Amino acid sequence: MFVGIDLGTSALKAVLVDGDQQVKGSHTHPLRVSSPHPGWNEQAPEDWWTALLAAMDALAASCPREMAAVKGIGLSGQQHGAVLLGRDGNVLRPCILWNDVRAAAQCATFEHRFAQSRQVCGNMAMPGFTAPKLIWVAHNEPDIFVATRHVLLPKAWLRYRMTGEMIEDMSDASGSLWLDVGNRCWSDGALAATDLTRDAMPALVEGTARAGVLDAGLARRWGMTTRPVLAGSAGDNAAGAVGLGAVRAGSSFLSLGTSGVAWVTTDRFRPHPQGGIHAFCHAVPDMWHQMGVTLSAASSLAWWARTTGMGEAALLAELPDRITRPSPVIFLPYLSGERTPHNDGDIRGIFAGLSHGTTRADMTQAVLEGVAFSFRDVVDVLADAGSVLHEADVIGGGSGSRTWVSILASVTGLSLHRLAHGEQGGAFGAARLARIAVTGEAVEAVCLPQQRKETLHPDAELAGAYASVLARYRALYPCIRSAMTVRTA
Repeated sequence: MFVGIDLGTSALKAVLVDGDQQVKGSHTHPLRVSSPHPGWNEQAPEDWWTALLAAMDALAASCPREMAAVKGIGLSGQQHGAVLLGRDGNVLRPCILWNDVRAAAQCATFEHRFAQSRQVCGNMAMPGFTAPKLIWVAHNEPDIFVATRHVLLPKAWLRYRMTGEMIEDMSDASGSLWLDVGNRCWSDGALAATDLTRDAMPALVEGTARAGVLDAGLARRWGMTTRPVLAGSAGDNAAGAVGLGAVRAGSSFLSLGTSGVAWVTTDRFRPHPQGGIHAFCHAVPDMWHQMGVTLSAASSLAWWARTTGMGEAALLAELPDRITRPSPVIFLPYLSGERTPHNDGDIRGIFAGLSHGTTRADMTQAVLEGVAFSFRDVVDVLADAGSVLHEADVIGGGSGSRTWVSILASVTGLSLHRLAHGEQGGAFGAARLARIAVTGEAVEAVCLPQQRKETLHPDAELAGAYASVLARYRALYPCIRSAMTVRTA
């Protein structure tokens, strides 16, 4: 038996997976995000620990025999967060999250200090990445920066609490802007740009490698007969790719999670930072990937549900079974800025085209379409980077909506495969990595493709109508940017 733990932004999920790769138990514990200022997003790491204990305790209570047989644990984690530890390993401040945009100005500082950053780290400096956050802390919280002895990404901090060891995998480390992504090692130049050295960094391993052993007290607490091995594991998107079997060059998927991701697996390091494309290490050895991100995907629908006071399912139920025309309203989903292609932490969303006749259903459809248009932006920039997509699997909570996936297919022009277990996500991939770390099996033998239950192709007539709306959608960005500049000048 193997456990996969996915530390997300809104929840921590733990799953039990057996030798036949069947999920035998799962538990999810919610998490909250603190936003003390506009554009700031933080979480207390201790809340992650509380969530992990709750989830694992629940599994131990509901599946005691299976938990007793656990041999390996894998971790999947939200990327880019900065957990700052003092001399005794104590947390010095709340973790600054991936969708926090306070460090926008520090991105230019980082690239000025390390002129080779885009070529070495494979990415344009963006405020969501970890390195600019440390420059912000140095400038705005100097006492905390001076007291910092170690910097860990979120899942590495969970590992530290579980094993006492500071270890990180290549895929998650790629999102820090401190990794030499092509050579899969820390970059001294990138660290120096943030006044840090390798002494502050965890040890690096591949996601399939052994990376610590569970604390004996925790193993007893959860009724485990032996102390399980922890795998190097993965960042959330790489763990999702492992769970999907996207471990071969050319494998692709779209993730309709809190944020949105378009992923392509590559067999070499292919940086293309123009337009906000990320080039990261994969969680499996000798593989990389290209990825574009839209920051507010399923979270856009969640926001609209909160705003209307209705549940997401109720909003979706107001839409027709088959979408035959675009909404008369256009929605730009820049609720927390945008990454690909704009790299703009300050831009914000908008509804355009409202009239006295606008209905709630029109606006709900516009939210789904706006997220789809943001994915189209990402898919087009990936094509510029040399990764032309024709089809992709779809995962994440939003993939549960057939309507949304059909809109996404017609907007992007891709044939999209809905999966039998499209919401398993990173926890299942983490469990696969745990198995490989324990057994030493080949990646291809464990990371099999998921069963597809349906393929949705673009609707030619609707795709043509969306092409016109897409042009208007893209024309709105510079208008909003200009208006915000005037307003804040």
